Amino acid sequence: MNLDSLFSKDCSKAAVLFNSKKRMLEYLSQVAHQHSPHLSEQSVLDALLTREKLGSTGIGKGVAIPHGRLDGIDSTIAIVVTNREAINFDAIDNLPVDIFVALLVPANETEQHLKTLATIADKLKDKQLCKQLRSASSDQELYQLIAD
Repeated sequence: MNLDSLFSKDCSKAAVLFNSKKRMLEYLSQVAHQHSPHLSEQSVLDALLTREKLGSTGIGKGVAIPHGRLDGIDSTIAIVVTNREAINFDAIDNLPVDIFVALLVPANETEQHLKTLATIADKLKDKQLCKQLRSASSDQELYQLIAD
């Protein structure tokens, strides 16, 4: 699977600073709305929170992949954000998180959604990539790293 088509420059935000899981999910929702204005911030946030209630999307080693299903989109929207300071995200290893890759998928695309999640999780197992993502100082640099 080619991930570069999922990511866009306007959905790549480096070195932001939020101090809570809820605030980060709200920010991801804002970015999604700015990218696709027909999506309300609230509907995106609701989708992300619904998924988080099933269990944290913090996959460990400082990485989280919050995701949710949405009506009204035709293709997956991916958002990558790095936080300057790691925050508690209830990750499976109980470590704080500073790399967030959010996925918003069409409500009816279950199989593609699972493949995309697996591909991103696999990519984020690369310690060198995560180190580079964490040190990205601009949105453009972050985008180039994740899209390559």
